[in-house]
Amino acid sequence: MTEFSSGIFKVIASTSAGRALVYTVGHVIIAMTVVSVLTGASLWEAGLVALVEPTINGFWYYILDKIWSAKFKN
Repeated sequence: MTEFSSGIFKVIASTSAGRALVYTVGHVIIAMTVVSVLTGASLWEAGLVALVEPTINGFWYYILDKIWSAKFKN
């Protein structure tokens, strides 16, 4: 891992917003795949469906992470 990519990883991993963003992107990709496989929908249709729920979950995770960080800060 280069110094640049290591630095970016540290910045993203050190913030609630960064962790929520990574979680949300992964969740969208997983949801697209599951919706497409289970329903036979195109990736475009599955992507549209998959954007709504993971985005809401991403905001929810951000709120939980902020509460957790405030309550258990060392």
